[in-house]
Amino acid sequence: MKHLRTLTYTATPADEGRAVLSILRRELVCSSAHISRLKRRETGILLNGARCYVTARVTAGDALTVEIGDIPDGHIVPMVFPLVVRYEDEDLLILDKPAGIAVHQSTRDPEEITLENAVCHYLGGLISPHPVSRLDRGTSGLIAFAKSGYIHERLRRQMHSAYARTYLGVACGRVAPESGVIELPIGMAEGSTYERAIRPDGQSAWTEYETLAANERFTLLRLIPRTGRTHQLRLHMAELGFPLAGDWLYGAEDRALIARPALHSHTLTLTHPISGEHIHLTADMPEDMRRLINFPQETNEVV
Repeated sequence: MKHLRTLTYTATPADEGRAVLSILRRELVCSSAHISRLKRRETGILLNGARCYVTARVTAGDALTVEIGDIPDGHIVPMVFPLVVRYEDEDLLILDKPAGIAVHQSTRDPEEITLENAVCHYLGGLISPHPVSRLDRGTSGLIAFAKSGYIHERLRRQMHSAYARTYLGVACGRVAPESGVIELPIGMAEGSTYERAIRPDGQSAWTEYETLAANERFTLLRLIPRTGRTHQLRLHMAELGFPLAGDWLYGAEDRALIARPALHSHTLTLTHPISGEHIHLTADMPEDMRRLINFPQETNEVV
């Protein structure tokens, strides 16, 4: 097995006498579950190159090294699928997802290729990738995968603050008002294990929207989810009276118009959990959505 990715923290004079556990939690932002796993590994936690207990005390200049990589587990089956890679380093992989492919490996159809299967193959066949957020099968655009559970947890803590997404959606009709905030709680629809509904006992959900362009049939919207509920954008727009074009679940399917809900993950912004780098990416709106609104390619940059 190849060496796992590690992080090293050098103790400062202000750390004199601190317990290793304190540094793991506060400086290296390790979760309790991760620390528990590290304690069982021979090289999980090293102080100046030697295995140590989390109760050990550090002195200035000590080097505390922890493994942040995942041990290969074979959980995801590697499958070949062409990926459009927009960013990659030791910790992160950001893709431009096409519409029509699911993100998560299927239990109902183990032979179906998903992004998890494709990313597993891309990363060498043994590492189980961690999608940081989910996109519906029909949604296109930017999606991030963490290459370890540690990075996934660090990014999860950024959700809806430093880690932010905006979407483009094409809604049926002329949306009015042209911009606004939708705050409606979302829960499971009665009798369904898949469909969602607006419910007073549901989880809070908050969406901001803004009109970018419109014609006599459709409105192009910028959609910003301030929470991350399943089907949030689709359901909120439908509840407002302007379902997304092609949304077979919350609107009306018309495959001659567009073969999927007209939703695209347009921008992704995050702070790299290790380097602190500010990452901002944009993915052009696909042609099937552009046709609905007659939106010119050269104008895409302004949205």
